[in-house]
Amino acid sequence: PQNLPGPIVSAPGTTGPWAPTVIRINPTDPTTTNFSIFWDANANGYRYKQIIKVIDNEAPVVSNCPDTLVEVCDLTPNSNQFWNDMAWWDATHQLHDLCEAPTDLNISATDSCTGASVNVRFILFLDTDNDGDMETVISSTNPPTTAGTVNVGNVANPNFTGGITTSFDQRPVPSNQKYRFTVQQTLSGNSKVAALRWNTDQSPNTFVVPQLPYGTHKIKWIVEDGCGNEKVCEYEFVVKDCKAPTVVCINGLSVNIMPTDMVVLWASDFLQYTEDNCTPTDQIKVGIRRKGAGTGFPTNPDGSPQTSVMFTCADLGTQFVELWGEDKAGNADYCETYVIVQDNAGNCSNSNVTVAGELKTEMQEGLQDAEVELNGSHPALPPVNMFEQSVIDGSYMFGNALPLAANYAVTPTKDDDHLNGVSTFDLVLINKHILGIESFDSPYKIIAADANNSKSVTTFDIAEIRKLILGIYTELPNNTSWRFVDETYTFPNPDNPFAPAFPETKSVAAIQNNAVNDNFVSVKVGDVNNTMIANNLMSVDDRTSSVMLFDVTDRSVARGESFDVHFKADQFAQGYQFTLNLKGLEVLDIVPGEGMTSANFAVFSEMMTTSFDAAPGTSAPAEFTLRLRAKNAGSLRSMMNVSSSITKAEAYGKDAERQSVALRFNGKEVRGVGFEVYQNQPNPWINRTVIGFHLPEADDVTLTVFDESGRQLYRQVGDFGKGYNAFTLDKELVNTIGLLYYQVSTSEESVTMKMIQTK
Repeated sequence: PQNLPGPIVSAPGTTGPWAPTVIRINPTDPTTTNFSIFWDANANGYRYKQIIKVIDNEAPVVSNCPDTLVEVCDLTPNSNQFWNDMAWWDATHQLHDLCEAPTDLNISATDSCTGASVNVRFILFLDTDNDGDMETVISSTNPPTTAGTVNVGNVANPNFTGGITTSFDQRPVPSNQKYRFTVQQTLSGNSKVAALRWNTDQSPNTFVVPQLPYGTHKIKWIVEDGCGNEKVCEYEFVVKDCKAPTVVCINGLSVNIMPTDMVVLWASDFLQYTEDNCTPTDQIKVGIRRKGAGTGFPTNPDGSPQTSVMFTCADLGTQFVELWGEDKAGNADYCETYVIVQDNAGNCSNSNVTVAGELKTEMQEGLQDAEVELNGSHPALPPVNMFEQSVIDGSYMFGNALPLAANYAVTPTKDDDHLNGVSTFDLVLINKHILGIESFDSPYKIIAADANNSKSVTTFDIAEIRKLILGIYTELPNNTSWRFVDETYTFPNPDNPFAPAFPETKSVAAIQNNAVNDNFVSVKVGDVNNTMIANNLMSVDDRTSSVMLFDVTDRSVARGESFDVHFKADQFAQGYQFTLNLKGLEVLDIVPGEGMTSANFAVFSEMMTTSFDAAPGTSAPAEFTLRLRAKNAGSLRSMMNVSSSITKAEAYGKDAERQSVALRFNGKEVRGVGFEVYQNQPNPWINRTVIGFHLPEADDVTLTVFDESGRQLYRQVGDFGKGYNAFTLDKELVNTIGLLYYQVSTSEESVTMKMIQTK
């Protein structure tokens, strides 16, 4: 028939009713049209009936699904009626009561076919202990059977079943009034609004915005229309503390200058009370500073809270201070008050003067823990002899120490940790200076290169520094670890700072006023590229750009067997150094390679150290041979490994880039530095010491300090990255003297060593 909407595919005959025939009108149209075609005798013609089935295959639309992390900022007080159970643990505050915040999560959804006739469900993933692992899941289609609880640790279970049933609702109410997690669905125009809510069995149609614990969590919304089409909206959200502590000051104080011409006031002197919505009062950090002396929470250079302010005779009258409080989340606020500084005893009328200054490196880094001696004399008064130690920024001060018209001299010294900043790369630079290839650009570097204190720089200095690197020396025999130059001194000939001798003491005759700029330039002997650690604010940069491999042929050895092992670098380096552990092996002889001598090596019990700097103009990879005897049977790869226990393992590429060092056995297996704990520096120590260690991979590390009886004195836990790291230990943390033990432990290994703290 000509009025059909498309060609007839088939027809069983020309008379009588036709069977139903499927006709595809448009091959790209998923709509199927059915035709029943039959003969109408009354009308003397054909008739057909068309049945059309329309299918909805479009998912619903979510109009407000976030594409970034959602922040829930809490300003409300913590409630002990929610998330307060022995099963919960807040590692930040060391409490079983989790801080929580009202968390309003919702979405709006609609469907192109059915409008708001959609159904919404959710899956909520919670990280209740804030360790980065969302271990607890709540599903709106399979909620916990017991009201007021969640199932902890069910994230990996089928359909999120099981887990440990744990209470989050500790309100003293009947069980049918305990909260449950649910979804509230309401209409808003042509959209369905679904919200995460709490309700109770007693009042299922009364909904409350839920209180969720602090942490980074995730919610997954599933929206489904009547045809089975689904749309998923999934995003992470963080619930965090945004409220600063409340700090209330005492309204003003009045103090008198002490006989020392100063007075120190503490933060606690001005504090009436402080409180926070989450952090307990005893965990709120309190700090103080003079008004306008900085911004943010006041800290000392080492990052600890500044808890005191000092006033001198120059501060008589009213002085304003800021008293700060900071919670565990880093939120901080302050109150402002004042102190009236008085001199009722007349202490400010004495005639003594102050001597002060700074010890800083050429790179303007403060030198910490140097000893500064003040010697003064006056014709009519007894002599003055005093000692002070420089603090973290390198400053020192002798307050009101000298009478007017006194003569005095200031002399700084520091003679510990000789290896600080010293490496084979310093030898590379010193050698270039000696050869005139690349001369030093500063007289202070020339002073640093004079290791044997001969008032010149020669290859003998290289030999002395190499012995220090190899562990043959623990200190330079003819020099101190640090040298000092009066900052005001001008070198007549910067290329020869030794003629005339530079002043290492500051002398003044008949002082008339406070001398507060008696500064010195601090020079670390042996360190010509300024890589030393001068204070606790600095840290070791242990990053390496690549690795230099020494190829070794692995083999099995028998007990008592003597044999040769050849080491060859896989690339050229300007220099390298490392310790080689030789477990169960004895060194019989060393066969140096080209450009080397026996002075490039040192042998210890089951260890060997090496330091080599290539001659300028050479390019061949380094190689050498060890003649060994096996004290036990075994394979070389199980008996040898690179270490930093005596000489730090590192190399310096052709462009001076720093590299790590490792052994490669048979061209395949690579073994670098593993877990190692180093002797604390300095040792013995007085005020502070540094305990270094090396991690093959990032890990949590624990430092524990014990006395001789095994009593624990101090414990610290930290998260450290791959490579060299260190703990800094202050005397206030240990509060004892004598022989001590320190233990450094990872998740798999532990090492214990000795140290000595003196007065």
